[in-house]
Amino acid sequence: MGVSITFLGGADTVTGSKYLVRHQEQSLLVDCGLFQGFKQLRLRNWNPLPVLPEAIHALLLTHAHLDHSGYLPLLAKQGFSGPVFASTGTRDLCKILLPDSGHIQEEDAEFANRKGFSKHAPALPLYTRQDALDCLPLIKTVAMGTTFQPIPGWRATFQSAGHILGACSVLLEVSGRRILFSGDLGRPDDSLMNPPDHAPGADTVLIESTYGDRTHPHSNLLAELGPALQRLAARGGVAVVPVFAVGRAQALLHAIGQLKASGAIPHSLPVFLDSPMAVHTTHLFEHHPGEHRLNAAEVRALTHGATMVSSTDESKALASRHGPMVILSASGMATGGRVLHHLEQRAGNHRNMVILTGFQAPGTRGATIASGGRSVRIHGHDVAIEAEVVSLESASAHADGQQLMDWLRTLPKPPAQVYVVHGERQASDTLRARIQRELGWRALVPEHGSTWPT
Repeated sequence: MGVSITFLGGADTVTGSKYLVRHQEQSLLVDCGLFQGFKQLRLRNWNPLPVLPEAIHALLLTHAHLDHSGYLPLLAKQGFSGPVFASTGTRDLCKILLPDSGHIQEEDAEFANRKGFSKHAPALPLYTRQDALDCLPLIKTVAMGTTFQPIPGWRATFQSAGHILGACSVLLEVSGRRILFSGDLGRPDDSLMNPPDHAPGADTVLIESTYGDRTHPHSNLLAELGPALQRLAARGGVAVVPVFAVGRAQALLHAIGQLKASGAIPHSLPVFLDSPMAVHTTHLFEHHPGEHRLNAAEVRALTHGATMVSSTDESKALASRHGPMVILSASGMATGGRVLHHLEQRAGNHRNMVILTGFQAPGTRGATIASGGRSVRIHGHDVAIEAEVVSLESASAHADGQQLMDWLRTLPKPPAQVYVVHGERQASDTLRARIQRELGWRALVPEHGSTWPT
């Protein structure tokens, strides 16, 4: 029996990455992500996997973003007890992200029950903070570049993918087959993270395609963000910035600090980081100096560049403050968390601003705002969007189509098969066509739930 891959997520969509590798009687899962975006995708989180959790012998995480790690607490709750292998950075971030994810789900369910806008009685969290804490001891750390055996006879090696702290590509060697999982690839010119390592030789490659159909603009983050914050400060407005707590929050803080230092925006412009998860992640940059571009002074500036908001009471107190000010708050696609309360309060005022900082998956509130929607539904009612909307095209932490192609070209020789994953259909199919046309390699976009050989 050969080696097969079943695409349980991250196929036909940019969320929910889960790739089940099988050989003989053994199974290994690469990534364990939550589905986000459209309701029909989010409902998949409640459906049982087509494999018993206890039949999965090991799990590898490419990185800690919830669309790659956020299903782990539920999988463990359902019976998975095998080892979870990850880089040290991914382990440290999972300690922050997973309990926070469970806490937010509990808060959202409690709020829905108190306000009575859920169709379920009672509304329940997918998992709790305690469920997330219970799964953390399963995570075992492995250094980048070290080859290890996640299952006896199977070999795996992590290498840097850029993107965020701890992000990896994974080379998996099973029964003579070499399978390369790109994970989410960062940009070679990212303002925070080091560029991805070159790709090792492989028979089969899974390449992400989040931005497979587009090219990032040549303008940098400072050139985009500076004029927007100048306009905001001049009219005394409040900017609500939905940020991904890992990566984008720190990139925005770094950029704001540079703009203030250069005099491009007022040094007195107040900045608040209203996300306990983002606050803790910002301090992690001190403990992983080799994985990012910042020196010690720049890391210190990150942690002192904003008022760090931790408690719920401190967050609520922001509602009584007047502008100008900037509020960075998770989540990056406005799918949940404290940012919803800030949008609910501020989005209806034309003096204010909503700044979007990265990819907005279809079906999310962020995507609705980015597309010019005049209202979004928050906490059971429609909230008008009268604020100025700014989409920062240069803020993405993902490689674009050309950069993905450049990474593939670092392979020592052509692979036998490329699977294009983790992207919306147009992005994935555009990248597939480029791979076939420019490189002459076999490439296809797998369907959700399909199984293919390696």
